[in-house]
Amino acid sequence: MTVDLAIFTIRDDHLHVLLIERGKEPYIGRRALPGGHIRGSEALDGAARRELREETGIDGLHSHLEQMRTYGDPDRDPRGRYVTVAYLALVPDLPVPVAGTDARRAHWVPVDKALADTPGLAFDHEVILRDALEQTRSRLEYTTVATAFCPEPFTVSDLRHVYEVVWGVPLDPSNFRRKVTRAEGFLEATGGRRVSDTGRPAALYRRGPARTLIPPLMRSAEVGATGIEWSPVAADA
Repeated sequence: MTVDLAIFTIRDDHLHVLLIERGKEPYIGRRALPGGHIRGSEALDGAARRELREETGIDGLHSHLEQMRTYGDPDRDPRGRYVTVAYLALVPDLPVPVAGTDARRAHWVPVDKALADTPGLAFDHEVILRDALEQTRSRLEYTTVATAFCPEPFTVSDLRHVYEVVWGVPLDPSNFRRKVTRAEGFLEATGGRRVSDTGRPAALYRRGPARTLIPPLMRSAEVGATGIEWSPVAADA
């Protein structure tokens, strides 16, 4: 049994995934998600954090890490029958990672490029990456994990940028600000402000205590580039 990690961050206004270049067979030289075998005495979460640290030099304690799903198709690994537990990690922009013993190098790659490049990712990692991307987009609708991409303190504009990058659509600034600042426990004001060269100083926030977004913030194909659709589960009060 193994663990594999889909680790997302936002760099240069694009959603990136952390990939390694495999240093041994099978698929030597191919890109892959970081991961590896679970040791006999390890819990699954512990194995995921260890692999994250060993393969990339990133400390998993400072990222949002959640178990995603299990993949076990008989032909997913040419070495034989391997079952892997995939994890999703969301992190603020970090320095270029340092590859571990099983990788020639580790680097951030735009997600769209990782999914489009030929040859594709090793094993069934393209399937895992696509599932992780959709899970991340869904998590932004119903939870407060978008703040995991933002180094604290951050502005509402910083947070809106996360949604725009992950969802791939521009959002109406005024509507977004009104909704997220009214969502219960989503944000906590620090009392500070960020001064910019243009416009008024922007209020600074940190992540609030809520983990579920009430009301949820829903993607909608109908609004497209004109704004966001706020779920009618709860009306503004």
